[in-house]
Amino acid sequence: MPHAATDDHVTLYYEEAGSGAPVIFVHEFAGDLRSWEPQMRHFGQRRRAIAFNARGYPPSAVPEHPAHYSQNRAADDIAAVLDHLGIERAHVVGLSMGGFATLHFGFRHPGRAVSLVVAGCGYGAEPAQAARFKAEAAAIAETLKRDGMAAFAARYAHGPTRVQFENKDPRGFAEFARHLAEHSALGSANTQLGVQGARPSLYDLVDQMQALIVPTLVLTGDEDWPCLQPALLMKQAIPAAALSVMPNCGHTINLEDPDQFNHLVGQFLAHVESGRWPMRDPRALSPSITGMGPRR
Repeated sequence: MPHAATDDHVTLYYEEAGSGAPVIFVHEFAGDLRSWEPQMRHFGQRRRAIAFNARGYPPSAVPEHPAHYSQNRAADDIAAVLDHLGIERAHVVGLSMGGFATLHFGFRHPGRAVSLVVAGCGYGAEPAQAARFKAEAAAIAETLKRDGMAAFAARYAHGPTRVQFENKDPRGFAEFARHLAEHSALGSANTQLGVQGARPSLYDLVDQMQALIVPTLVLTGDEDWPCLQPALLMKQAIPAAALSVMPNCGHTINLEDPDQFNHLVGQFLAHVESGRWPMRDPRALSPSITGMGPRR
């Protein structure tokens, strides 16, 4: 099986399809590279599509200590896969945990990102939710270590922003839940402790967002409640960002509505590749509501 090695000697399993301009997909906490199958098939017809399993997700290596997991590591692991494949620059598409990693990849490796798609990104980011999110991450880790993956997955898969997927596509949801139950309990617990529970709030990263000039598409479902306000924050702060909200969708938008997700991402990539993706016009930031306020 193909693996890429990181600078701290962790091996990451990856798959690829197609040829052309590279696009790499970065999965969420409850997913793995299999979660990107609708995108691998679609984008692999036109581009070199790559997906990989994060550290802690077999057949990638599962480091035993949480110290080997972090938000910065998650971003740098994207670069490690690209290095292994001899790819200097790529479009980067991430969902949820993968969306955070994609955003941080833009901060840490801006010259290597042709574009960024930051989808379903925002859990625990709002200041009022930060303490609760960190406490839940610690509780999830304990549950995983105590009860195992199957018992955890039976509860976690049915969260308030995933029932939309279950109602819309029971067959697809059942596959998603089955894949989740196959993950490593240790790897998932360490991911909660080292990545999820320890990552900085988006609201503490506004200065870095304002300096980010990589073309960026922020995507969220309109029933993905923890991500709506953070999505607006990213739209407002990132000068080259657009925001698209998918109607009647929860968190797992690339699986819940793959046709719409693929259409939005495909249009974005085409605009970027044509050189037509805009930076925000400074006139759009006027404090006046109508542009006809009193002259100073």
